Amino acid sequence: MGRDWLKKMTMTTADLANDDGVMGPRGDRPKRRVFTAEYKAAILVEYEAAPRGQRGEVLRREGLYSSHVIEWRRARNAGGQEGLGRRARRDPRDAQIAALTARATKADAELARSQAALDLMGKVNALLETLSESADTDPSPREYRPFRTAFGPKTTRDLGAPTSPKEG
Repeated sequence: MGRDWLKKMTMTTADLANDDGVMGPRGDRPKRRVFTAEYKAAILVEYEAAPRGQRGEVLRREGLYSSHVIEWRRARNAGGQEGLGRRARRDPRDAQIAALTARATKADAELARSQAALDLMGKVNALLETLSESADTDPSPREYRPFRTAFGPKTTRDLGAPTSPKEG
C-alpha cells in the first residue's frame, strides 16, 4: 500500500499503448521540428529576397534562427535541392569498412618495411661472407703491428727490447 504512488508515477511501454488523451510525463516537452526540403527552399528564397532590415521578420514569423538559414544555404550550395533534404543515416558498416581499410593499409606498409629490412639483411650477410672468404684466401698474411701513435715507436723492435728469448 505504501508504494501505490510509485506505480502511478512509473510509465511503461504498455502505458503508451493506452491513448486515452491523458498527457504522459514527457508530453509537455517541445518536439523537434523536421523541415521538408521544399519548405527550406521556400524560406531561403523568401529570406534572400527580403531587404536586409526585414530578414529578421521572416525568421520571427517562422520561428527560425539565423543558424537555420546559414546551415540550409550551405547544404543547398553543396548539394542543390537534394542537399536540403534529410541526410541519410550512416550505415554502421561504413565505419567498420573504413577501419578495416585503414588497418589493411597499415599492415601493407609494415609488410613493405619488413621486406625491405630482410632484403638489406640479406645483402649485408652476402657482403660479410664475401669479406670472410677473401680474408681466408689471402696469400700473404700480414704481421700484427700495434697501433702507431704520433710520438711513440712503431713496433716493439724500435724500443730495443728483445723480441725473442734468444736475443736477450
